[in-house]
Amino acid sequence: MSVEAESGSGGLNEYITHHLHHGQIDTGLVDGKLGMFNWDSWAVSLALGLVFLFWFWSVARRATTGVPGKMQAFIEMVVEFIDTQVKDSFHGDRRSVAPLALTIFMWIVFMNTMDLLPLDLPGWLVSVVAGEDAAHHFYMRVVPTADLNTTLGLSVTVFFILIGHALAAKGGFGFGKELLTAPFHAHGGMAVVLAPVNLIMNVIEWLVKPISLAMRLFGNMYGGELVFMLIAGLLGSAVTFAPGVLFNAAWGIFHILIILLQAFIFMVLTVVYIAGAREGH
Repeated sequence: MSVEAESGSGGLNEYITHHLHHGQIDTGLVDGKLGMFNWDSWAVSLALGLVFLFWFWSVARRATTGVPGKMQAFIEMVVEFIDTQVKDSFHGDRRSVAPLALTIFMWIVFMNTMDLLPLDLPGWLVSVVAGEDAAHHFYMRVVPTADLNTTLGLSVTVFFILIGHALAAKGGFGFGKELLTAPFHAHGGMAVVLAPVNLIMNVIEWLVKPISLAMRLFGNMYGGELVFMLIAGLLGSAVTFAPGVLFNAAWGIFHILIILLQAFIFMVLTVVYIAGAREGH
């Protein structure tokens, strides 16, 4: 959500450009933009992850076997919901998969929810502390999942977890054999001929999983953030201010569904991919 934006197309373009710019640090490792590190995405995602861990740990530490309090009841409801979803998709030992699914869901919900904060809030806080000039040159995007680096980091981590599950279930030889012999099974010389085709198809199938996970989450959150910025252009004029407030509120309410749905989809697909990695073709 946004506090306000300057009127006029030029002012709106400048406003959007400013808010789409990440807070960055030049690592010096690679020339040009490839060496830039988005510290805002890293800092916000790390802070939200720690908040999630501390929240669940503190409630679990005070959990009682009697009538639970409201917070304990809420967390038990979330845990039971996630465990049910895992049970429906994964039929093996859930002791490591269910906590992973819970962590993915809650962490992404936390990161997505940052999209409901006013866009101008970080700049306003900086202006209060250091003045307007400092705020004008301060860049920070508070939605980590609107950064492709964050979603790719999550999906690549899931990718290596999938590889680990496949190796644990089938062994190195079994996993390698599956890459060369499925989905087209053959015997004798045909098996050798089809092995490169099978390998190419399996590599594509494996690589599509993290890419689709990352792009789906990033695309939805980036698009939602951009819509908030466009609606902010209506708040800079007295004529369009009232419609802008209504559109902002309506999109914010609808965006809550997107926030939860995208976290749920990422979590469910991760569990489904793990189940598939442990099963044979």
